[in-house]
Amino acid sequence: MGSTQLFAYERFRSLHERQTAFIMPNAWDGASAVLLARAGFEALGSTSLGFAFSLGRQDGIHAVTRDEAVAHAAFLGRVSGLPVNGDLEDGFGAGPQECAATVRAGIEAGLAGLGIEDTTADPAQPIHDFDDAVARVRAAAQAASGRILLTGRTDNYLHGRADLDDTIRRLVAFAEAGADVLYAPGLPDMDAIRAVVAAVAPKAVNVLIGPTKPVTLAELSAAGVRRVSVGGALYRSALTSLVATARALREGDLSVFSGAISGSEISGLLPKA
Repeated sequence: MGSTQLFAYERFRSLHERQTAFIMPNAWDGASAVLLARAGFEALGSTSLGFAFSLGRQDGIHAVTRDEAVAHAAFLGRVSGLPVNGDLEDGFGAGPQECAATVRAGIEAGLAGLGIEDTTADPAQPIHDFDDAVARVRAAAQAASGRILLTGRTDNYLHGRADLDDTIRRLVAFAEAGADVLYAPGLPDMDAIRAVVAAVAPKAVNVLIGPTKPVTLAELSAAGVRRVSVGGALYRSALTSLVATARALREGDLSVFSGAISGSEISGLLPKA
């Protein structure tokens, strides 16, 4: 473990030890990473969706390889100078050993943190059985211990399994297996979020933006959440702007680029040569 990676890990870990939540936006390329750093964020996440789509590939089916995903997340850290949490999906393999290999690759690449999901990359059976899911997180935690911040994640709600009891059961087991942060994207309301926080305490909880009904960062913080990520939402927001601009341009409006950020402004934030 190099000194740069150790520093990033310790810096990232300390953010989770605060009594208030912080926002970890998800970047998808060098420009988005440096612009988010300039905006004052203290850490970044990669986004498997944003990265896969930027390559013209599908997300969540291993269309992006482990080496590509890890290298991309590490690049975001180098260009931004911030600790980066790698969105490394299911650890790029069904077995515990693949998850451990992904953790070791993340450490070697300089990542501060990473997540291991209980997804399978198989649309017919998208979520690993409970025992398999726990074994995978346990192997990842053994590889990660004291070297990189591990997030244990269940995607029940993203795959139509709106079962809070099973979601909490999985997160508690992931915490007991050694995960540092627990994460269940798609929790439906603040009551569900509070239940997750209470179940895994004192481990940190990450929330994806918030429940369906918008809430503030202060409300999530008061509920005990320690980290808020946005997944692919920033990338989708940028593409929404592109669609609207393209429509106006197609209709002949040549003023649509008024006020756009300049290339020189972005260039000034990037490393020199």
